[in-house]
Amino acid sequence: MSHAELRHVAIILDGNRRWAKSRNLKTLDGHRKGAEVFRELSLYLFETCHIPYVTAYVFSKENWQRTEEEVSYLMKLVVKAVEKHLDEFHKKNIKVLVLGSRDGLTKPVLKAIERTEQKTAGNTGGTLSLCFNYGGKQEIVDACKRAIEDGVDPQHLTEESVSQHVYGADVPPVDLMIRTSGERRTSGFMMWRLDYAEMYFIDTYWPDMTTSLIDEALAEYSARKRRFGK
Repeated sequence: MSHAELRHVAIILDGNRRWAKSRNLKTLDGHRKGAEVFRELSLYLFETCHIPYVTAYVFSKENWQRTEEEVSYLMKLVVKAVEKHLDEFHKKNIKVLVLGSRDGLTKPVLKAIERTEQKTAGNTGGTLSLCFNYGGKQEIVDACKRAIEDGVDPQHLTEESVSQHVYGADVPPVDLMIRTSGERRTSGFMMWRLDYAEMYFIDTYWPDMTTSLIDEALAEYSARKRRFGK
């Protein structure tokens, strides 16, 4: 399956907690299952669907408001996922980026992020971006600050100069955004890159997503006519 005009799929992995609750499981079980499904489906997008850029909303800045137990688990899950899956993604030539603020992250998490980005930096088979400790408005603010720090005159700040300083500046605009669990909003995800993205909302909780449901989303995208304001 090939989607030549579709370069960047971005996904809000929503519904892990509700999936667990519906099965009388712990919230943490939902996150664990969600991480397994994401590994499978991201590789499917790269290898079978030939999508060069895949981005996932993993942990937002607002998620710090959750219980201490859940936040702590999510932080540890990042480290565990790196230890478990980094070699596999590296062998498959996938470059992994972590987009977001580093503020407030523990040393083990920071080391895991650094190890991941360094090991996969030269890979060319696809780019997996994980939005972690991420806020869309914060990204734009940080981009403006970095542009000015790099010598851009504030009076001559342009869309292009901001684009060159957002997180993972080489990652292109989003073509298709998928959000699971029935919620129909973007929650600040990829604000700079979503302006002309096609939106696809599905009621399925993320841990129940399958390759066939991904295929349905891609088919829906292919059937739409993108106008870009024309």
